[in-house]
Amino acid sequence: MEKHEMPDRRFAPVPNMTIGEACVQASCFLEEAGVGEARANAELLLMHLLGLEKSALLRDWRDPFPGKCEAAWAELVERKAKGEPVQYIMGEQWFYGLPFRVTPAVLIPRPETELLVEAVLAAADRLWPAATGDEPEALRQSELEGRSRRRLRAVDVGTGSGAIAVTLAVQRPEWQVCATDLSGEALQVARSNAKRHGAEDRMLWLLGDLLEPVTAAEQPLAVDILISNPPYIPAGDIEGLQREVRDYEPRLALDGGEDGLNPYRKMLKQMQCMSEVPHIAAFELGQGQAHEVARMMADTRWWNEIRIIDDYAGIGRHVIALRTSSSCN
Repeated sequence: MEKHEMPDRRFAPVPNMTIGEACVQASCFLEEAGVGEARANAELLLMHLLGLEKSALLRDWRDPFPGKCEAAWAELVERKAKGEPVQYIMGEQWFYGLPFRVTPAVLIPRPETELLVEAVLAAADRLWPAATGDEPEALRQSELEGRSRRRLRAVDVGTGSGAIAVTLAVQRPEWQVCATDLSGEALQVARSNAKRHGAEDRMLWLLGDLLEPVTAAEQPLAVDILISNPPYIPAGDIEGLQREVRDYEPRLALDGGEDGLNPYRKMLKQMQCMSEVPHIAAFELGQGQAHEVARMMADTRWWNEIRIIDDYAGIGRHVIALRTSSSCN
């Protein structure tokens, strides 16, 4: 991917400085380079370099900065000044209370995606209460008997780092979670995160485009829950994204076609090839897309409940659909 090159500026740490002075100097350098939240980024990089938590950083603020770390510190600050996301520099991002390895092969997990996971967990607990074994009367008895013979299966389409899939597997160890991705490198990152959190052996990993590896098998997988945070940026809008996203995050995980909605259209079409449409389908979307995707899902008549979930900024960010009635097509 072609980078939008910034002027090459060198960062020279001041000799004999304190840890606090190192942070302030780096903050000023990053701010001059056009980096947003320069102080916060400098603190994150400093904690990463020195292996300190925030409380320890404040405690050691007036201690001498280790001279042996000056070269490594300069390299970290210069990488951030060029726009590289701090998560890629550190190789990690937290999601739903767990640390996840991230590389330039995967999208960096966002806090708003945690709301999508929460909505799916709540919807599943409503349809299949684990504590009582009771099921909504609207669900067909034959469906329930068939499902009782196997574990609930959730599929995370376009898993990337595996943040969604691994979180579901950790939160619901009784489920079988399947993760798909078009990128083999992304699946490797996701599997490393599953192994890190003790979930790899309870998960399936499928390489392919969206739902294709699920539906194209000789015996298509039965899926109860489908969840996806697919590429949703309109192709023409990518050049206008902030440089941290535009120049460093994988375009494969960003480009949703001309209007950003191609992945949703394709997944809804692919669902026609499934043995049974999932009882729960949940998508993350871009700004201004929620109502159109909700309409597309309603037009299928597969689900009798469809709702939009706002993110922390009040933007419609997710659509979740539930089938609780046997009258749905």
